[in-house]
Amino acid sequence: MVYLTRKAEFAASHYYHNPEFTPEQNRALFGKCNNPNGHGHNYTLEVTVKGSVDPTSGFVVDLKQLKDVMNREVLDAMDHRFLNKEVPEFLHQIPTTENIAIAIWQRLAPKLKAAQLHRVRVYETPDLFVDFYGEA
Repeated sequence: MVYLTRKAEFAASHYYHNPEFTPEQNRALFGKCNNPNGHGHNYTLEVTVKGSVDPTSGFVVDLKQLKDVMNREVLDAMDHRFLNKEVPEFLHQIPTTENIAIAIWQRLAPKLKAAQLHRVRVYETPDLFVDFYGEA
């Protein structure tokens, strides 16, 4: 089994808000992150796939195809977007880093043919990241 990781970056804004909470509860739980005007992050995404090396091509997966899927399913949809208002998964779900990682997994997993998705890692800052392995 060979593991291969491709990295990409995107920028997005969001805010944390639970519509079932009062304004006071939202401010208490989310603090500055509850600002309805949002705040932004430069995210780093790592997508790790696993599989056997194809004896004909020598690849686990064609890197261009993996890049194209990541661009189409994630970057085109999330880069320079206000996640709460422009990305369907977050119209009714809080776009935490954890939920972003899960949404990316759900977008990518069915699109990969040659290799199996192993891990999605989303960095919100250089020292904060979330790993998701598909067990949600």
